[in-house]
Amino acid sequence: MVSSVPSSLSAQERAHLVQAVKDWAAANGLAIRPPPSIASQDVDPAGALAIHAPVTLFPSRFPRKCYNQAQSVQESYNELYARISSDEEFLSGLVSELADVDDFVAGLWKVHEKVKAEGYTQDLSLGLFRSDYMVHEHDSDLHVKQVEFNTIASSFGGLSAQTALLHRYLAETEYPLLQQGWKELDVPKSESVEVLARGIEAAFREYVRASNAPEGTVQRPRCVLFITQTGERNIFDQRHLEYQVEKSDPRIPVFRLPFAEVLEHTRVVEGAKRELIYTLPWSREWPQPSEYEVAVVYYRAGYGPGDYPTEEAWQARYQIERASAIKCPTILTQLAGMKKVQQVLATPEDVGGSSIHGRFITGLPDVSSLMGTFTNIYPMDTSPAGLEARKKATDAVLCQDYVLKPQREGGGNNIYRSAIPDFLKSIPETHWGSYILMELITPPPAENIILRNGQLEEGGIISELGIYGTCLWNKEKVLHNEGGGYLLRTKGDKSEEGGVAAGFGCMDSVRLVD
Repeated sequence: MVSSVPSSLSAQERAHLVQAVKDWAAANGLAIRPPPSIASQDVDPAGALAIHAPVTLFPSRFPRKCYNQAQSVQESYNELYARISSDEEFLSGLVSELADVDDFVAGLWKVHEKVKAEGYTQDLSLGLFRSDYMVHEHDSDLHVKQVEFNTIASSFGGLSAQTALLHRYLAETEYPLLQQGWKELDVPKSESVEVLARGIEAAFREYVRASNAPEGTVQRPRCVLFITQTGERNIFDQRHLEYQVEKSDPRIPVFRLPFAEVLEHTRVVEGAKRELIYTLPWSREWPQPSEYEVAVVYYRAGYGPGDYPTEEAWQARYQIERASAIKCPTILTQLAGMKKVQQVLATPEDVGGSSIHGRFITGLPDVSSLMGTFTNIYPMDTSPAGLEARKKATDAVLCQDYVLKPQREGGGNNIYRSAIPDFLKSIPETHWGSYILMELITPPPAENIILRNGQLEEGGIISELGIYGTCLWNKEKVLHNEGGGYLLRTKGDKSEEGGVAAGFGCMDSVRLVD
């Protein structure tokens, strides 16, 4: 097992590093709101407390060639998913397979069809993407294999950048002082915040350019609207991006609005354009404006059924979708992130028959490298490939090599290995088709120390690399396409899930090794 920790780290050195990490995290916004197990509402009724984000004491070793492979294909992935999002016919076919067994997918599609019937007023789409990978070891060779592609609420751009800065700081100041001192570590910076902010800024500028009214017309100031979840614990991650966008010259106003309050504080101006108007929750008098025209809507909510507990929530999504603001993402782009899409792209041709690859990848740069990141994924429907997958999923031995995934973003939704057969027995067989079966990726063994809620956890780890990308497009062309920055999430090797906000994983950064 390869360790990222010095072999003779003493208790005194551990305590010193823990204090250094906690102080740096507090001073630099590497933080989250505490979970109820740490600070209940009785303890912190005003929501004033913050704690360090769970983080490794050391950057984890990561193969340089795998890191470079993942970075090199991000712009191709951006354009690939822009093309998929623009192909309504393709998405419609997949949705039709899922609508009867997945109410959430069906609900999103109904909103799209309702807006389509009256006519979309905005042909531009913005994607703030993250492509997630794990290192796969096969016959002593290492490659990155894609775990999933995120098209909505691609989180941790802010905290990932700070984590890389933390480990770079420790490499310069603290690691050389250890008994087994390290003089140099190759820990790349993560420019994730800058990359994501440039995507939002590109969309904002394009909206302003395309919608400037004739001279003499009274115009409201434009803004960017972050749609958030109520009680968001991962708020500082979002704030880092918000503050970066507001550094633009001229400044771009950014406001945060809980998804549950969209109908209360926004409205659509009926007419050919259908501008989305955001009204400040508090009253303001001239010369300070109280109303803004929303140029860009950035969703950090709305990605799962829990965000739509009432019909009013669906009405809120419809209100934004029909407006002229550039959405990140549109409903079609969100649906492009379905696991079913990933499965269709990656299903081996000898199992699934004719491949859909050519429909989308023709003309993309670096196609062979991109396809090299695909791992084997199978449908769970009644097609030949699906029937073969069902045999594997229900077999007590064969299922050990697989994970079952629903069409969901966010951690905590997957079913692993031996739990798959019993789970499938617990749901109607007619619902099996809403899942995909994915071969487990087998990373090389590794070790690190995780600092979580002030306590150390040491042992085997598994890491997942995320590469960020931004894309602004319409059906005719791509106006902005950029990849860069990274996230490394690490979890104990006994944990099945890796979500940091969900309490499973932690923040990490890469220590590149040859």
